[in-house]
Amino acid sequence: MPLCGRLLEGLCRGGEDMNGRRNGRIYECVTVDLNTQRDFCDREGALPVANLGEFIPALRRVIAWAKRNYAPVISSLHSHRPLEFPERDRPVHCVDGSNGQRKIPFTVFPLSTRIEFDNMLSVPLDLFRRYQQVMFRMRADDLLGNPKADRFLTQLPTEEYVIFGNAIECSIKALALGLLARHKKVTVVVDACGYWNKAAADLALRQMEAKGARLITVDELSTRKLSRRRRYRAASAPGASPSGNGRGNGRWRRKPGPNGRARGPAPNSRLTRKRSQPSEPARRDHRQHPNA
Repeated sequence: MPLCGRLLEGLCRGGEDMNGRRNGRIYECVTVDLNTQRDFCDREGALPVANLGEFIPALRRVIAWAKRNYAPVISSLHSHRPLEFPERDRPVHCVDGSNGQRKIPFTVFPLSTRIEFDNMLSVPLDLFRRYQQVMFRMRADDLLGNPKADRFLTQLPTEEYVIFGNAIECSIKALALGLLARHKKVTVVVDACGYWNKAAADLALRQMEAKGARLITVDELSTRKLSRRRRYRAASAPGASPSGNGRGNGRWRRKPGPNGRARGPAPNSRLTRKRSQPSEPARRDHRQHPNA
């Protein structure tokens, strides 16, 4: 394809360049947090995983690693409508609006947003500029069954997806194989994943590894340090000045330009300072005495 054709194709894709990078940024690692909800992660939930005792401490360590490294997080919320029939061999769980559908508190990040399920493809691909955590609903065991989540995970420019959560034999297996089919690099943190059936989980792990997924432990993940970080800062309180204490004594900051640098001169710079004009009497005196 000629160069002009490739440039036009990149413009039509909404700002992506010819290498698939959006606005020139590729994420080193994006974590995927699957179904860490009360019905699965609480002993009093409707359907707790079998390895809950080992799973929760490992999950806490993975979440702490993501917060420490400012890693972007994609989370899924398993959602069932109130009038749905229960699945085979599973009781009713994660019903919309119920307490069991809520995420366990330590897996919710301060800067997060939720994308609702409406069978549409319209979803911004630059959500990680404003939020560290993006949540998607899933009505079935496969997160990619949500069209918005499918588009977001497929087109997001990242070098690697790190998956953890619930459960290995269904949601984790389906997502890992789906991403591998889309030519994505996939890593599964095994001890930070829950399961209901140990034999089925072992078989699913072997299938994912055979397809090219990398299996690691929390200890291996903890030794890794991301080199390209994006620091997320929570929004300031209402009425607070940009760099003050909320009482109006903050310094005025110039609005950043497209490249992140401040745009335009500061208010007290030489370029914005008006030249002093002579007063009216001085101008009259200058006309009366031209040689003065």
